Amino acid sequence: MARDVNEVLEHAIRGGLETKPAERRIFLTTIAERLHLALTINQVRSTIIYKEVEQNMKAKPNIQMFINGQLTYSDYNEYVKLATVHNIPYTVVTGTTETPFGLVIANKDMPVETSQPYIEDDIHKQDIEGY
Repeated sequence: MARDVNEVLEHAIRGGLETKPAERRIFLTTIAERLHLALTINQVRSTIIYKEVEQNMKAKPNIQMFINGQLTYSDYNEYVKLATVHNIPYTVVTGTTETPFGLVIANKDMPVETSQPYIEDDIHKQDIEGY
C-alpha cells in the first residue's frame, strides 16, 4: 500500500511517532510505567546520596539511569560513580522543556510495578510544589 507523500516527508523531518511525549519530557526520555526511582533536581544537588539509588542498582535487572543535562557534573558525579561500579548505563539528557526531575532510574524496555517511585522528603515536596 502506497504511503502518503506528506506522511513520508513528516517522518523524514520529525522522525517516527513517539509514545507519550509529555511523559518523556518530564521523565528524561522514559515513561512513567518504566520508572523504578525518580529524584528531583534539588534532591540530586543535595549533599545526601540517597541509598535507594544504589539499592535499585543492585536489585533491579535491565535498568538504566537518566540524568538531567541542566545539572553540573559536580551535582551528579556520585551517582555516576555508583552507576559505574554497578555497571549501569547512564545518559545525560538535555531537554527542551522544564522538568522537576534530575535523575531517573528506569527499566530499559519493560513496564515495572513500582508503588512509589519517589522519595518524598522535604526537598521533593518543595520541588514538586514549585513545578
